Amino acid sequence: MINFYKYHGAGNDFIMIDNRDKSFDVYNEELIREMCHRRFGIGADGIILLEESSDYDFSMVYINSDGSIGSMCGNGGRCIVHFAHYILKIVKDPSSVQFMAVDGLHEGVIDGDIVKIKMIDVDEITERNEHTFLCSGTTAHNVVFVEDLVNFPVLAKGRKMQEIEIDKKGVNVNFVEERDGIYHVRTYERGVWDETMACGTGATSVAIACHSLGKLESNTCHISMPGGNLTITFDSPTDGSDTYQNIWLTGQAKCVYKGEWIS
Repeated sequence: MINFYKYHGAGNDFIMIDNRDKSFDVYNEELIREMCHRRFGIGADGIILLEESSDYDFSMVYINSDGSIGSMCGNGGRCIVHFAHYILKIVKDPSSVQFMAVDGLHEGVIDGDIVKIKMIDVDEITERNEHTFLCSGTTAHNVVFVEDLVNFPVLAKGRKMQEIEIDKKGVNVNFVEERDGIYHVRTYERGVWDETMACGTGATSVAIACHSLGKLESNTCHISMPGGNLTITFDSPTDGSDTYQNIWLTGQAKCVYKGEWIS
């Protein structure tokens, strides 16, 4: 039996597990796929394990719904901060949370159901697949500007770009349309191999890409995704630097229910 909590951040949903006793097998891909299945299991974009850390409040392990160990998940990071504070009550200071993830140290701030986390610096923006490309932490993203996003074939176009990337472990593809100062985004995610309701590292990548390309003048970017809204703030590069720093991802994190998985 596995105790779990179901969480979502802007519709990006996760199975949250307290794994401080190391009882959950992170390499049991069959179990992970079964738990994440939306017909035969709980249903989720991925599983997030909270584990002990000797130096920080906790450590985060993210597993994709296909059973593979994932890269950094921004909305998952916000959800695990909420989980650590409100459910497990292990956070010492909600205004200064620190946790370790696969891409390094992250900070978090909790204000009710609004959680923001500090993302890893972005220091390289290039072009791949003929579109803007960058990494947010360890997560690879293409940013593609389109028209009529509501009716855009995200699934078909995203899969096509994955075919190009097959030897590079895949890439998340973010399709973007700006309307009235809001950047509307739909994302095809590797590891899920489908469109998700939101993507935190994707939203971060869109914000940085838009600023770098001169489409965004401000250092605050408001993102609308199918599952909800996210805000990204950042410090733009200074003279002699190409690095975006002090990047914060903000939005709602919500615990939906708790349950028991009986194998």
